[in-house]
Amino acid sequence: MAVNLVNVENVSKVYGTRALLDGVSLGVSEGDRIGVVGRNGDGKTTLIRMLAKLEDADSGRVTQSGGLHLGVLTQHDSLDPTATVRHEVIRDLADHEWAGNAKIRDVLTGLFGGLDLPGFPQGLDTVIGPLSGGERRRIALAKLLIEEQDLIILDEPTNHLDVEGISWLAQHLRERRSALVCVTHDRWFLDQVCTRMWDVQKGSVYEYEGGYSDYVFARAERERIAATEETKRQNLVRKELAWLRRGAPARTSKPRFRVEAANELIADVPPPRDTSELMKFASTRLGKTVFDLKDVTVQAGPKVLLKHLTWQLGPGDRVGLVGVNGAGKTSLLRAMAEAARSEGERQPAAGRVVTGRTVKLAYLSQEVAELDPTLRVLQAVQQIRDRVDLGKGRELTAGQLCETFGFSKEKQWTPVGDLSGGERRRLQILRLLMDEPNVLFLDEPTNDLDIETLTQLEDLLDGWPGSMIVISHDRFFVERTTDKVFALLGDATLRMLPRGIDEYIERRHQMEEAAAAASPVAKAVAEKPEKNAADARAAKKELQKIERQLDKLSENETKLHAQIAENATDFGKVAELDARLRDLAGEREDLEMRWLELAEDA
Repeated sequence: MAVNLVNVENVSKVYGTRALLDGVSLGVSEGDRIGVVGRNGDGKTTLIRMLAKLEDADSGRVTQSGGLHLGVLTQHDSLDPTATVRHEVIRDLADHEWAGNAKIRDVLTGLFGGLDLPGFPQGLDTVIGPLSGGERRRIALAKLLIEEQDLIILDEPTNHLDVEGISWLAQHLRERRSALVCVTHDRWFLDQVCTRMWDVQKGSVYEYEGGYSDYVFARAERERIAATEETKRQNLVRKELAWLRRGAPARTSKPRFRVEAANELIADVPPPRDTSELMKFASTRLGKTVFDLKDVTVQAGPKVLLKHLTWQLGPGDRVGLVGVNGAGKTSLLRAMAEAARSEGERQPAAGRVVTGRTVKLAYLSQEVAELDPTLRVLQAVQQIRDRVDLGKGRELTAGQLCETFGFSKEKQWTPVGDLSGGERRRLQILRLLMDEPNVLFLDEPTNDLDIETLTQLEDLLDGWPGSMIVISHDRFFVERTTDKVFALLGDATLRMLPRGIDEYIERRHQMEEAAAAASPVAKAVAEKPEKNAADARAAKKELQKIERQLDKLSENETKLHAQIAENATDFGKVAELDARLRDLAGEREDLEMRWLELAEDA
């Protein structure tokens, strides 16, 4: 029977006049891998902070099992800014010590792309203070994963990780013995790692068995049975379920929910998008040419990111762009956008970008556009226009589109300056779509968006007739919204990947293995100095000698105990034998200490 690690009993938490959690009771046991989902601001982070006893409940009780070894990744790290990465992560161990530890090697390679931390100015000896928030977060995650815990609590662990980093983390967590509670908006990750789900909604926590796919089905079924009035929301859930059941690749190899019930629930739900119809409509809006790149070279300063690139983005093409950080994904979009906005006057370092005459581009960059903080949300959207044509007869007012993106009628009158980072991101996407573009460049559109908002954005993009390039580390979003995947692997070329992100992960693994084999640390480990080998042989030889001495000590101790028993009435003799016994105990202790020292060397 699994041991209970943390218990939450009738817990409530109120902020201002809003009850984030209201009488919640649940538990975490050994072997649990729990994903926590819900809208931004509904209390996910508050719940896990109370599990970790980093925050107190207003009422109710949180209890942890005695001696619980707990590891927590919060949204703000507690790293020492004056320390080096080496000191924080591997505790100043010598290279031959930590590099000989398979677990440490796996974590460093998985999170940083190599044992010598490529991308960090001084590798392991880089001082933490000047590093970016994303780099610090990876260091905090590495420090946590190198240790052994009974329970790990992670708040958005996939933030700042690329596609292969997320894939590695999913595999690593599946193989760990620790129980897990994880808040994340990455649906692919939830499906890969979690066996239970907690859905935090309006003060309550609903529990579901299985991963994300199972949760979507169970939630749709629960809402159908309850006959709720949230028809629009139900339809979105059912549409997402249809994608999970029909879309390729399947989310899980062996779905645990009832296939017949799932199929019945989505029987009247159309496919996510009619590709041929959208292509036809896109061609009428865009003509034959959208973007045509001819022998293009893209640079960032003196660094050449892409060279001799000849490529076309056609009408209705929906492209996912993946690649290692710094390979040139954002730079490629910027070069194309600059050529379009300048009507061909601003061109890349070499070659030419030809833009179609009817192209109307909307570019969502990673930076959130600054808006007048005194503007209300609805006013910021109406600045663009009052109504938007989404194609195929679908038209929405600014207010309706705001509601689709989670801005209720009351929230639409909130000043922009009072919005959170995620809400500003939503507003930025809203304003782009209101301008009725026919080409979309989306650079990390999923940043700061909760799962419900992501499904609403995906629903809008399903019927959007135009050309689109998406850069995202959210594997689910890329697979859900695009039809083709291209990759930048850091060798200044752009490749189409017929098998999508799975093929990208395979190629990256091959490259990482080759790089790891060539790294200085790996070479040092693989080619140990003769001295180290000689020391190890000498240590083993001395170990064997000590083991023989310990055996002989044990024999002598047994004889002395027998003699003490025989001379129990002779106090002088007993005192003499006892003194000899204490000498042997001291000798044993010295030998055992030496044995432990040698065992590490050996």
